[in-house]
Amino acid sequence: MELKVVRYSSSEESTLGLLLIDGVFACYTLEDEHRDVKVAGETRIPAGRYRIQLRTFGGHHWRYMKRYGAEFHKGMLQIMDVPGFTDILIHKGNDDDDTAGCLLVGDSATNNQVKDGFIGSSTVAYNRIYPVVRDTILKGSEVFIEMRDEILKKRH
Repeated sequence: MELKVVRYSSSEESTLGLLLIDGVFACYTLEDEHRDVKVAGETRIPAGRYRIQLRTFGGHHWRYMKRYGAEFHKGMLQIMDVPGFTDILIHKGNDDDDTAGCLLVGDSATNNQVKDGFIGSSTVAYNRIYPVVRDTILKGSEVFIEMRDEILKKRH
């Protein structure tokens, strides 16, 4: 399975993108902003292609296990082997305060050139895409995510 995030808008606080699963639009994404020098928990991951695996430990894992139960939640979606980064997850959230370098998913997006970036209906989007990715991994198939920078230049 191939996931692709096409980043289309970056501001001083956030980056918005489109998540495609096997070439089909799935939802919007929000990440931290680009920085030339990484700041822990405040920088989006570099463009590239990375493997996704299930992570069955950590605070997010236990919170999601408690909320969803073991039938649904089999581990967090973790983006692996990102140079200089660790613990990068795909999870629910609405703005840059909800991510520490992770990838947030949602069904609506607010223009981050006008005000702070925001994605809405995050739980709905997560509950839709998580089982698709989870089941692919559980069947033993590899899942990759490509992060692409297609950022449009900000008008001055």
